[in-house]
Amino acid sequence: MMLLARINLTLAFILLSPVSILRLWWVLGSPLVMDHNSICRKTRRLGGKHAELCQSQPEIVQEVVKGARLGMRECQHQFRHHRWNCTNQSRSLGKILQQDIREAAFLYAITAAGVVHTVTQACSMGDLLQCGCTPATQEGPWEWGGCGDDVEFGYQISRQFTDSRRKRGKSDIKTLIDLHNNEAGRLAVQGFMRMECKCHGLSGSCTLRSCWRKMPLFRQTGDWLVQRFQSAVQVMGSNNGKSLIPLRQDAPPLEPHDLIYFAESPDFCLANRRLGSEGTRGRVCNGTTVAAAVGGSGGCESLCCGRGHQEHTLVYEENCVCRFHWCCVVQCQRCSVRRDVSRCL
Repeated sequence: MMLLARINLTLAFILLSPVSILRLWWVLGSPLVMDHNSICRKTRRLGGKHAELCQSQPEIVQEVVKGARLGMRECQHQFRHHRWNCTNQSRSLGKILQQDIREAAFLYAITAAGVVHTVTQACSMGDLLQCGCTPATQEGPWEWGGCGDDVEFGYQISRQFTDSRRKRGKSDIKTLIDLHNNEAGRLAVQGFMRMECKCHGLSGSCTLRSCWRKMPLFRQTGDWLVQRFQSAVQVMGSNNGKSLIPLRQDAPPLEPHDLIYFAESPDFCLANRRLGSEGTRGRVCNGTTVAAAVGGSGGCESLCCGRGHQEHTLVYEENCVCRFHWCCVVQCQRCSVRRDVSRCL
C-alpha cells in the first residue's frame, strides 16, 4: 500500500508539473522531473547567483517549484471553459510562450504570482530559515502583532527567478513585455494584501487590537489576473526602442498592473502545432447555453467553433445514501448515475 501511494503521488506530481517552466525561467531539461535537485543540476554550468543559491539554500528552490505548480493549476482552473485551456502539453505550452500573445502574458503573470505566494507562505509557516513574519510595530489605537506575511521577501525571490531569463536593460520587445507581465503578476499578490485584527480587552471590548497583514487567497489573485487578461493592452515599441506604448493612440498610458501583448492570439479552434493550439475537438461543452464571447464560458456554440457537438450518455456508479455509524464508520450504498455529456465535433 505504501509503495502504491508513492507511485500515485509521483504520477500526480508529474501531471501537475508546470511542463514548460523551463521556457519561463532559467531551467533547461525535462520538465517532468520538477524537483530542486534536477533544477540545480541543470543550472550548475550557468554559475552565478542561481548556482550559489542551489548549493546554499535549496529549500528556496523547492518553494519556487511549488509556486510554478500553483500558478499552472490556477491557470488551468481559470481557462477550463475556454478554447485555450492552459494545456500542460510541453510542446503546445512552449509554442504559446514563444509568442507575445495574451495567453503568454497570463502564463508569465500567474507563475510569477505563484512564486510570490508560496515563498511568502513558507516564510509565515516557518519552513524557511531565511525569513519569517513581518516585524511587529505600534501605530495608533492598535499594535501590529500576530504573524504578518513577509510578502516583500516573496516578491524579491520571485523577481530573482522569473526575471532571470529576461535580462533587464535589453530593449527587444519580447524582453520588455515578459518583464512587464512578470511584474504585473507579483503586484497582483501585493495589491490584495489585507489587514486582519484580533481584539483584546475585558469582555472583548477591543480596547487593544493586534493586527497583521495577510496575503489574499490565490484564487483572488487568479480572478484579478483573468480580468487583466480580458482587458490586456496591445503594445508596440516606442521610438527610442527602450520602452513600450499602447498600439491605440487614444489608449491611456500603461499601468504596472496591466497585462500586455504584441500579437493577436489564434482562435484555438483547430489543432496547430506551430501555434501551440490543441484544438477543441472532443472537448466537453455545455449544450444548454450559448456562449457569445470568443473562448467563452464553455457553451457548445463558442467552444466548438460552430462545428457542432454530439451528445453522449455516461452511466457510472457512485456512493450514495451515506450514513455515519458510531464509532467511526461511514457506510454508503452504490447508486447508478446517468449523465448526459456534450462533446465538440
